[in-house]
Amino acid sequence: MESSFSSAADLLAALRAGEVTSVELTEEAIARIERDDKVINAICVPDFDNARVAARAADQARARGEDRPLLGIPMTVKESYNIAGLPTTWGMPQFRDYLPAEDAVQVARVKAAGAVVLGKTNVPFMLQEWQSFNEIYGTTNNPWDHDRTPGGSSGGSAAALVAGFGPLSLGTDIAGSLRVPAHYCGVYAHKPTVGLAAIRGMIPPPAPALPVEHDLAVVGPMARTARDLTLLLDVMAGPDPLTRGVAYELRLPPARHERLADFRVLVLDQHPLSPTASAVRAGVHRVADALIDEGARVERHSALLPDLREAVTLFTQLLVSNTSAGYPAERYEEIRTKFAGLSPDDHSASATWLRSMAFSHRDWMAANNRRELHRQGWRQLFAEFDAVVCPITSTPAFRHDHELGLGERRIDIDGVEHPFIDQFGWVGLATMPGLPATAIPAGRSPEGLPVGVQLIGPMFEDRTPLRLAELLEQKIGGFQAPK
Repeated sequence: MESSFSSAADLLAALRAGEVTSVELTEEAIARIERDDKVINAICVPDFDNARVAARAADQARARGEDRPLLGIPMTVKESYNIAGLPTTWGMPQFRDYLPAEDAVQVARVKAAGAVVLGKTNVPFMLQEWQSFNEIYGTTNNPWDHDRTPGGSSGGSAAALVAGFGPLSLGTDIAGSLRVPAHYCGVYAHKPTVGLAAIRGMIPPPAPALPVEHDLAVVGPMARTARDLTLLLDVMAGPDPLTRGVAYELRLPPARHERLADFRVLVLDQHPLSPTASAVRAGVHRVADALIDEGARVERHSALLPDLREAVTLFTQLLVSNTSAGYPAERYEEIRTKFAGLSPDDHSASATWLRSMAFSHRDWMAANNRRELHRQGWRQLFAEFDAVVCPITSTPAFRHDHELGLGERRIDIDGVEHPFIDQFGWVGLATMPGLPATAIPAGRSPEGLPVGVQLIGPMFEDRTPLRLAELLEQKIGGFQAPK
């Protein structure tokens, strides 16, 4: 069978029926990577010899009558995850030779589930971009248009899926790093509820892999179908055994509904601080129309929605203070000096960003208390709604732009230039309170570029947006390979 764009679920069915072997699937994926990745540059650390060994072991296990959730399925892993014996650099040249001795907990889980890891996918420097390029491995191109970014920081994983380099990939998300590449490349991704999936071993070098709870960051699945997201999340979900014990069992509640007609959905296409292109709003409207057509309850406004302006401020404060906490003392003092020179009346995004870099613990506690009030607001909203449908970023994939940093970069939104960081309101909507969000394809722009939307769900009810994604895939279609 030709498997390059088959789903993991379909490949598992074929493996169980004896229609194909893991060795055949793995060799086909390797051949495709060797043929096509020269122009995409998604796989920065191939591991084909070990993949072949794992594929043979999977076929032998199946011949013995074994069956596991991912047994024999080839897949890729974001470069930022530790894999024993392979480089983990996070795109930092000084760590090009850093080789961790132990697999990240999620890598260990997918291997235990029988997956065949083909290699690692490219990332931006320190995972701090919506592009995927660095001095070690170069630039990853969007398979839809090689002059454009596939997104970041899980851009290599999204590009690998579009190019047919395996049906699954492990990614991460703190500021849209799963959702943005899915949107730019036309694939699926799921940002789990914060804390749902253990994150140990997804750590910048040379830091030790400790079972530390992260404030905003999550690890999550990427795939070409919504069903495959659930398949991979079921393997990933659960706390770190070093902190909760191996006997601890996590049980997510089932999806709230099994029919589109039963869903209650709040649809947002406008943000007070994140101007949004007409092509992206059209994707939101396409999803809304599909829901209405099936009889779902669709609302465009709700007084229960937490304040979107304050949400952006809180997201910026929590994200930037988290990042700047690791800065050297000299840089931190430089930031404090710049911060002291700000006008008290300057409430721009750049000023909020700078103030957040100089946060004290007292400042952080105040922001965190405000976040808890937003979480309470979301709980009240999700008593009335099952999901929120909204954009992921303001535009489809933009052209490679490696000259300016995020703070200086501009983005064209329907012919008007805006600060690039103005887009962060959409990704922060789910990240700041820690909510689950599923990114789904929702059509194409007039230029033929993919457009995605996110389905935000209630905390620890990840199966609700995931099921909604499956039902919408059946209604409006899903991934399509570029021609």
